[in-house]
Amino acid sequence: MILDLFKLDDRVALVTGASRGLGQAMAVGLAEAGADIACVSRSGDDGALRTQVEALGRRFFGIRAELADPAQRAGLVDQVVAALGRIDILVNNAGSGTRFPPEEYPMQAWRELLEVHLNTAFDLSQQAARPMLERGRGKIINIGSVMSYEGGLNIPAYAAAKHALAGLTKSLAVAWSGRGINVNCIAPGYFETNMAGSLKYHPVRGQQILDRIPAGRWGMPEELKGLAVFLASDASNYMHGSIVPIDGGWLAR
Repeated sequence: MILDLFKLDDRVALVTGASRGLGQAMAVGLAEAGADIACVSRSGDDGALRTQVEALGRRFFGIRAELADPAQRAGLVDQVVAALGRIDILVNNAGSGTRFPPEEYPMQAWRELLEVHLNTAFDLSQQAARPMLERGRGKIINIGSVMSYEGGLNIPAYAAAKHALAGLTKSLAVAWSGRGINVNCIAPGYFETNMAGSLKYHPVRGQQILDRIPAGRWGMPEELKGLAVFLASDASNYMHGSIVPIDGGWLAR
């Protein structure tokens, strides 16, 4: 049956930045499809996610780590395997954004943003790939952005990182697709999260963005669940290196 291909029973998913926003929504979606969930967050404030996952009868494992620090990333996948027995799915979602005119962009902010968005994604993909390659199967989902295609306004580090993440997705797919690992990328448009509030409600920029979205509204985090489950499941077994926009038609305009 076709719906059986979307089931994630007895699989383990590691989702970074899952304590809130898009990461939390995707983690809940994976749990609803049957997966046990490991969450890495900087704050460690993952109680709301734990409650939702365990209410679904799934196991939950939380890790507090500053992903901008390579030392704190070391052995993260090993911790998940030790706690939950395996890793089948990795969602590289953690990230943040800072906005400055390029001529004023602080180099420290530039380095930190690329460390979290890009270096962390490669580091954890490399860690997760080792047990996945041994078993001959696994799913890695990078979270890009419509800024994987565009330059944006006053976000040079974010745009650079998201373009690079798209390239990393393709490169890893070329290397691992024949060995059982699917690597793909979700490219969200403008979604309603706490982090996006300052932009959505900006008196000028907020309306400009809304006017350009053909769907006429911002996305809701829960609307990422279906795509995340699809890319994590057997339903997407022949997808490799794809960058999949989910943007209310933003890129089609």
